[in-house]
Amino acid sequence: MNKMKNPEKELTGKVALVTGGTKGIGKAIADELAALGATVVVSARSKPTEGIAYDFIAADLTKSSDNEALAQKITEQYGGLDILVNNVGGTSSPAGGFSVLSDQDWESDLQLNLLAAIKLDKALVPSMMARKSGVVIHISSLNGKLPLYASNFSYGVTKAALNNYSKTLANEVASNGVRVITVSPGMVKTAAMDTFLESYATSIGKSPDEAAQIVMDGLGGVPMNRLAQPEEIAHLVGFLASPKASYITGANYVIDGGTIPTVF
Repeated sequence: MNKMKNPEKELTGKVALVTGGTKGIGKAIADELAALGATVVVSARSKPTEGIAYDFIAADLTKSSDNEALAQKITEQYGGLDILVNNVGGTSSPAGGFSVLSDQDWESDLQLNLLAAIKLDKALVPSMMARKSGVVIHISSLNGKLPLYASNFSYGVTKAALNNYSKTLANEVASNGVRVITVSPGMVKTAAMDTFLESYATSIGKSPDEAAQIVMDGLGGVPMNRLAQPEEIAHLVGFLASPKASYITGANYVIDGGTIPTVF
């Protein structure tokens, strides 16, 4: 009798790297991929003080040298990579529109939200192409499609650039068996979101709850009237990384509680 694969362990034998994988959306994605059977490696600038369940490699992905070192360690320790989730991102730029943003604000957001993914892809995707197999998932943001100039101008612009890059890369590598997909969450309940809302609230003289409502209103409202949980984003990523999504590439999946009112 032929042995049936466990449908709940569809990623058994696969090696996955999740950048920014020690907290928030990244940790939820790491947990999801592990639950599906993958061997999971996570990276971040520094190892958290609390123990983590996965192999950890320290890397500041805004530095080219750290990208190259991370790729080399993955190759040496695991023989290559099957799934790359470029999750690292964020912003520390001030709210208030384009006039308050310095050159350094723009450079920091470009490095973290666009160039980090480009550099790591450049280091790891060629080996996927050589094997004719691999999945790359870029975690973008709703702000890449629906920008908010008052609260996170440069962040939205850099995520829009990531969206375009991801689609372009998908078109180039599809014939080599590599799928490239973008996932664009709306507002997600994470520590990073809490920090952003606290900072934004301070800058406009409001409470964090009021600031959250202002951001949601600025997006045109969130029909589900709540923030997403990280696990809800992770479930989508797990599906897209699995064989069930084998014909999906070049797409941008918005998961925003219905915020965008129509298809872009």
